[in-house]
Amino acid sequence: MVFKRYVEVGRVVLVNYGPDAGKLATIIDIVDQNKCLIDGPANLTGVTRQVIPYGRIALTDLTVKISRNARQKSLTAAWTEADVLAKWEASSWAKKMAAKKKRASLNDFDRFKVMVARKQKSNIIAKKMKEIAAKA
Repeated sequence: MVFKRYVEVGRVVLVNYGPDAGKLATIIDIVDQNKCLIDGPANLTGVTRQVIPYGRIALTDLTVKISRNARQKSLTAAWTEADVLAKWEASSWAKKMAAKKKRASLNDFDRFKVMVARKQKSNIIAKKMKEIAAKA
């Protein structure tokens, strides 16, 4: 198995623990073998510049072209140029996270409506399968 996602300056990461959990950030600098410096940019993602351990981030496939210790302004320009947010929203990872968040926010009646819709769908499929089996 070949690694495709490396810890590198410009790698877009997903913070998976702490107050910024679920937000995107960019690796700005590598501190040591256990920590790196990340920045949002704060005006786009809400993540401020901070040192974070590798265990609290997940590497994505996205990268931006920036220099080491890039300033917020150049980082924001690189993000808009690379269209990172649109690429992220189009990824299956982001779609799964959005679906999970939506599912978690459902109330009891919404869950009931989903259950009824699933039953109706399975009944329609069962009827069609029965028709196909009868023809064959």
